[in-house]
Amino acid sequence: RRQRADELSPSLKISMFVGEYFIQKYNGRFYAKAQNIARKVKAAYDAAFAEYDLLLMPTCPIVAPAIPAADASLTEIITTAFSVLGNTQQFDVTGHPAMTVPCGLIDGLPVGMMLVGKDYAESTIYAAAAAFEAAGDWKTF
Repeated sequence: RRQRADELSPSLKISMFVGEYFIQKYNGRFYAKAQNIARKVKAAYDAAFAEYDLLLMPTCPIVAPAIPAADASLTEIITTAFSVLGNTQQFDVTGHPAMTVPCGLIDGLPVGMMLVGKDYAESTIYAAAAAFEAAGDWKTF
């Protein structure tokens, strides 16, 4: 809500400002292009799901970065926030159900295993996650 915009994260605020800037400056031209690309991305994932019931990938494309210090620059905060989104953001666009399950530790930090399913196949990813969790303690894998 507008009354509490100061509570939004810096990465969300910058995304909103950039989005509004592009709408105002370019009259939605890049938004329209993004929508066209989104259709192609969804079609590519749907083609994979014609052959497979589930996709499994790391939740983050990198080892978990350190959380920026409270006095970190906005550039450092934004760079850190966006560095971990490479394997997740496309599903915000395609709408495929996805969830992350902890699957181990690297340097004492949890590693996530992301499960992605076909449209409306949430039960498939839930069943896979339950089977994985039943196999043992994820901290020892």
